[in-house]
Amino acid sequence: MRNYLLNIILTVPAILVAFTVQGYSRALVADKLGDKTPRFQGRLTLNPAAHIDPIGFIMILLVHFGWTKPVDTNPNAYKRGYKDAIKVSIAAPLGNLIIGLIFTFIYAFWAALAKSLPTNFYLTGLSMLLYIAVINVNLFVFNLIPLPGLAGFDILRDLWPKTFYKVADTIYQYQILILMGVLLIGSKLISIPSSLIFNLFTKIAFSVVGIFL
Repeated sequence: MRNYLLNIILTVPAILVAFTVQGYSRALVADKLGDKTPRFQGRLTLNPAAHIDPIGFIMILLVHFGWTKPVDTNPNAYKRGYKDAIKVSIAAPLGNLIIGLIFTFIYAFWAALAKSLPTNFYLTGLSMLLYIAVINVNLFVFNLIPLPGLAGFDILRDLWPKTFYKVADTIYQYQILILMGVLLIGSKLISIPSSLIFNLFTKIAFSVVGIFL
């Protein structure tokens, strides 16, 4: 029970960071490309309250599957049509990937301070930084799954419209079954690319930090 509560406590800031970055990244790129819809809806902010869906937040803590408030966009406002739409679709997962890399560097730096910090403070900080880095990388991979509501679905539509419209009806028709399959076996599928990415980030971060410390 104690470990479960500790896991929840460490997960909360990681989810807040990941979900906020996800929503803000999409809103920022859309705004820069001419679509002011996210700005008018108050999404162009790093305030977690603007991006967190309370039920989705609770669900991800309890069953490791949740959601954020969707960022509404108007593709007709983009200056370069589908090319800008692709950038907006990629923005959210790419934001998570960048934050994952940044926090991996912070994690490596914190790990190098082991001898100069109180043990409990050091270990708690290390765990929290690790959670933030890993969860952001996991969300990057998860968001690339081509399911309605995920960035991968929009990317498929924007990059390969002909293929998208051929499979879209099937995906919509069986999206519940596909989602259930993802929930049942998705963690294993996601963990493979996530581990590869995080291990690469870790090697880079510790190598760079090792040069200076």
